[in-house]
Amino acid sequence: MKLNTLTNDFSKYKKKLGRGIGSGKGKTSGRGHKGQKSRSGVAIKSFEGGQMPLYRRLPKRGFKSLAIKNIASINLTKIQKIVDKNKISPSSKINLQSLQKLKQIASKYKKLKLLGMGEMKEKFDFEVNFISKSAKDKIEKSGGKVILIK
Repeated sequence: MKLNTLTNDFSKYKKKLGRGIGSGKGKTSGRGHKGQKSRSGVAIKSFEGGQMPLYRRLPKRGFKSLAIKNIASINLTKIQKIVDKNKISPSSKINLQSLQKLKQIASKYKKLKLLGMGEMKEKFDFEVNFISKSAKDKIEKSGGKVILIK
């Protein structure tokens, strides 16, 4: 590699259109002759020449629930970190309101889901709306209880 063989790709410029025959993009400016695409103000995004477009041929599928947005999920590792910092006493129940008071979960959430990543070292009682199987096993193994709220 030599300095005189290096190319500067950053300085590539866009060829200006309609500047005469000698420029290489003169006269029709690369648009060809006649037709819809040669005119200005054309937008043919998904038009397939009268054929039913692909996005309309395919069936509608799926459903996205609006209610799922109000569920906060938290892992056992995060709860253990809170416990290690002595923010929660072992006698208190851990629920959505207590975690919102500690500013661990945003106040916009209405339900709580507990996930099983990590370990619980101490015995705690939880009040949650949803819980994963692994989280429930780990809490019960440490001697705690889980109360499901509907």
